[in-house]
Amino acid sequence: MADSNTETTGASPGSVGADENATQIQPIRMPTIEEIRAQEVWNNCAVRAVTSGVMGGGLGLMMGLFLGALDNPIMHDTMTARQQFVFTAKQMGQRSWNSCKTFAVMGLVFSAAECIVEKARAKHDTTNTAIAGCVTGGSMSARGGPKAACIGCAGFATFSVLIEKFFDRHT
Repeated sequence: MADSNTETTGASPGSVGADENATQIQPIRMPTIEEIRAQEVWNNCAVRAVTSGVMGGGLGLMMGLFLGALDNPIMHDTMTARQQFVFTAKQMGQRSWNSCKTFAVMGLVFSAAECIVEKARAKHDTTNTAIAGCVTGGSMSARGGPKAACIGCAGFATFSVLIEKFFDRHT
């Protein structure tokens, strides 16, 4: 008669513990009410755009502070240490504020355009990123005229798609 242990497990007599290595299927966990509400809030294009604008402004502020500190005064030989410090602080403030505004508008426009295009197309793919990049680049460079807007559109769309492919968000 065969070993009763092997009959109940269905394993061969030489493979002790084969069932222990089998993949366990986990039950699906349903989202809570709070998680559903949070997702509904985040799916709002206005919330996404404002959040991206604020985060872009913060990034621009930090970049402006860093890059403003690297600016050297033109006449640093004739300036005292106090004058150089004041000049550098003013340069950092001006550059950080300008970068803050630029990155805030860029984040707001890109995020809003991508969200609106995504909802209109009912797809989540790289085309949305290209269109949002074109809208952002064209609107950011529109003051330079139609040629600059076209170049900005193409450049920012290309950059957006390359970043999207690098991070591989849409698979």
